Amino acid sequence: MSNNINIERHPWTPFIPDGAKILFLGSFPPKEDKWCMDFYYPNKINDFWRVIGLIFYNNVQYFWHTEKSAFNKDKIITFLEKHKIAIADSAIEAIRHNNNASDKFLEIITPINLVDILCANSECNNIVSTGQKAAEVIANITNTTIPKIGNYVEAIIKKRVIRIYRMPSTSRAYPLSLPQKASFYKTLFENLAILNQNE
Repeated sequence: MSNNINIERHPWTPFIPDGAKILFLGSFPPKEDKWCMDFYYPNKINDFWRVIGLIFYNNVQYFWHTEKSAFNKDKIITFLEKHKIAIADSAIEAIRHNNNASDKFLEIITPINLVDILCANSECNNIVSTGQKAAEVIANITNTTIPKIGNYVEAIIKKRVIRIYRMPSTSRAYPLSLPQKASFYKTLFENLAILNQNE
């Protein structure tokens, strides 16, 4: 570990609705001055919630609160509860070596206790990494290989078959357009029969 002792602890506990069937794992939130809400993917220039809005509502601004210039946390939580989608990050504690949100300079000190989360949520048999760093952490925890973008690998955890998917990062630094990223996520939701309800 680096001599840098500025270890940050994750500001939120995992959001896991009753009966969650899928767990999305990012890496770690940006610094608080980049937040527009106090929830996962809080940076207004990260496109995660725009991707979800495009897929489910054909509206990239569905989760955006124009008057507040922020994502609408209440709307997001309602959506996650309805579709039984859990969301967390792969790190509980981390060090930023470049003082920003870039995964390239993020050192994971304490990873999420993934096995405990799965044991406490018996219907959650799908894990989705939303970037390279999260994919690396999950692979290390589960002793699996990192799948290609859009693909999955399987792991046996406590006698359960868990599918571990890898999706493209929704950071604007990732070299795909928003519609291209959305196409990967849409296929995922279709394959898991989540994108099958009229909104």
